[in-house]
Amino acid sequence: MLNINFVPDDYIQSNESYRTNLMYLVLFAVVMAALGSVFMTITIRQRACSAKEKLVNSKLAQAQEAIKQFEELQTKRKEMMKTALTTTELLEAVPRSVLLASLTNNLPAGMSLLKLNLVQEETKQAKHSTPANKYQDAQAKKAEVSEVKLSPEKSLETHINIEGIAPSDLQVAAYIERLGNTTLLDNVALVESKEQKIGTKSASDTTYRQFKLTAMVKKEVHLTAEDIEKIKAKNEKAGGSF
Repeated sequence: MLNINFVPDDYIQSNESYRTNLMYLVLFAVVMAALGSVFMTITIRQRACSAKEKLVNSKLAQAQEAIKQFEELQTKRKEMMKTALTTTELLEAVPRSVLLASLTNNLPAGMSLLKLNLVQEETKQAKHSTPANKYQDAQAKKAEVSEVKLSPEKSLETHINIEGIAPSDLQVAAYIERLGNTTLLDNVALVESKEQKIGTKSASDTTYRQFKLTAMVKKEVHLTAEDIEKIKAKNEKAGGSF
């Protein structure tokens, strides 16, 4: 039996064209959706990278600020140390370098210093007699207060503890005499002198005297620039250094 198609050919072609166009539209929509998804992904990644870049820049700025503050603190520390050293030089009647040079310049031959310790202490006020009346008591207190305010360095005493070795007690006595004759020191006294040996216990052991001295820097001493230069020159000739 023959199949007779009563549908016109134009309708069939139009239907097929419609299906083809619809398929193309669907494929176009899928491609556009994929492109949109890729674009959104790239945009999100760019925003994330931008946020990370801002965070890194912020941390870098904080690090630079911290470095700047550290450098400023180091500069202030150096200035404070310089001020402290200057203040120490002003408060000390004799610079420590000059005092050390004087101690080494007066060493007899064969002697060596092992340890030096400088201690500054407030002057112990002598006990005053009982004032005759309240007026004298008030005047005495006023004088003490004004003296401390005007010259606080005068209320300090510099004590020196000296330790060293010498061939014999003769050199120790000569050293004490030399220090006592200097214009810088006062109250030089021997604390201890004992015999020590170098090496093992044998007949060839070398014996020497280990001594300890105490002294005090004179409060009223005032060195001129010429005096300091003389002490430095003498110390350089002796092979010392500041």
